[in-house]
Amino acid sequence: MPSSGDVDFYEVLQVSDTAEPETINRVYRIFAQRYHPDNKETGNESRFREITEAYQVLSNPEKRAQYDATNQTRKKERWRVVAAGPESENNFELEQVVRLTVLEALYTQRRVDPVNPGIYLRELEKMLGRPREHLEFTIWFLVQKRLINTDDARMYLTADGAEYLEDAYSKNLQRKRLQSHND
Repeated sequence: MPSSGDVDFYEVLQVSDTAEPETINRVYRIFAQRYHPDNKETGNESRFREITEAYQVLSNPEKRAQYDATNQTRKKERWRVVAAGPESENNFELEQVVRLTVLEALYTQRRVDPVNPGIYLRELEKMLGRPREHLEFTIWFLVQKRLINTDDARMYLTADGAEYLEDAYSKNLQRKRLQSHND
């Protein structure tokens, strides 16, 4: 079985969990051609490996059935945590921290690798240790505010996002200075 644990292979291939084998095969061929490392324009070795791993599981009826069983259990467990966990109430403070953390990750990626400034949602999940279901609202909000853009399944920081993050940090730094001055 896959070593990826929390990776949703259906999402990797951008197909429904009810997709026919022919659809999975067709989508895989398109993505494999696009992300193959030999493709000088759009090649991406790690993305290619991920797509191939998803295809190897979903194209094999036995592996797919086994994956579907564990994937359904994993999804139910995540939603149970969402429904019953401490974050199920409207925790606005936590949401603001998560937004800033997402912006920090995208800011760092853009500064460190300006040629490849995007981050996939699954990478962000791993970085933050938060499941996709907990990040979807955050991503939606940041896109609506035009602080990030999404394109080709990646997220990118916008100039407005960088400015917002820098402003948030300068305000926080000023607050810390005032607190230490008043102590």
